[in-house]
Amino acid sequence: MRVIGAGFGRTGTLSLKTALERLGYGPCHHMKEVIERPEQIRRWLALAEGRPVSWDELLEGYHSCVDWPSAAYWRELAEHFPEAKVVLTVRDPRRWLDSMNATVLEQRRRGHGLRGRAVRGLSSVLGTDFAAFVKMTRLTVDERVFHGHCEDSASLLRAFQAHIDDVVAAIPPGRLLRFEVGQGWEPLCGFLGVAVPEGPFPRVNDSADFDRNARANIGAMLLRRSG
Repeated sequence: MRVIGAGFGRTGTLSLKTALERLGYGPCHHMKEVIERPEQIRRWLALAEGRPVSWDELLEGYHSCVDWPSAAYWRELAEHFPEAKVVLTVRDPRRWLDSMNATVLEQRRRGHGLRGRAVRGLSSVLGTDFAAFVKMTRLTVDERVFHGHCEDSASLLRAFQAHIDDVVAAIPPGRLLRFEVGQGWEPLCGFLGVAVPEGPFPRVNDSADFDRNARANIGAMLLRRSG
C-alpha cells in the first residue's frame, strides 16, 4: 500500500482514484471495487461486524485506497502501512453536504422506504449480495463514521470537520497532503514526487452519474450471490 485516501466520500474520491491509477499507484481501491468485485462485500462486512480481518488480505493487489469503506479505517491503515502516504481530500463543507444529500443519503432514504425495505428483505431471503452490502455500508458509514446521525445536517457537518481535524492531528505533515481535486495535478504530483502528466486532472462521478450507477448496481446485487 503506497497511498491511503483518508477523505470522506463525495470529496472527489473517484477522481482521485482515477488520478492515482494514471500516476502508477493502481489498482486503487474504492467503493466501486467492492460493488464490482462482489467477493469483497462480505469481507468488508466481517470487518464492520468486528470479526478479525487481515488488512494485507483485504487489500491484496491494491497499491492505493480511497473512499469508503477504507477511509472509515484510515487510522488503522496508516498504522498498518507506515510507509504509505496519506491524502486527505476535502471540499467546501456545504457543497459536500449538498452532494451527500443528492447521492449517498438519497440512496439511504430510498432504502428506508417501503420499496427499499421489500427489496432488502427479498435479498436477505435469497441470500444475494444487496442485503449484505446495505448492512456493510450502514455499519461502516452510518454507524462508524456518522454515529447514526445521518439525517441531521448539523451533525454531518460537525463530523466532516472533526474528521479533517483528526486526520491533520494524527498524521505528520510530511506524510499528509490536504487536497482539493480542483487544485489539479501539481499538489498531488509534488507530494508524491512524480511528474505531472499531460492532460487535465480527471473529474468523474457527479450526482447524475452516481444515481444512474446506483440503480444499475442495486439491480445487479439483488440477483447476485457471492461468497
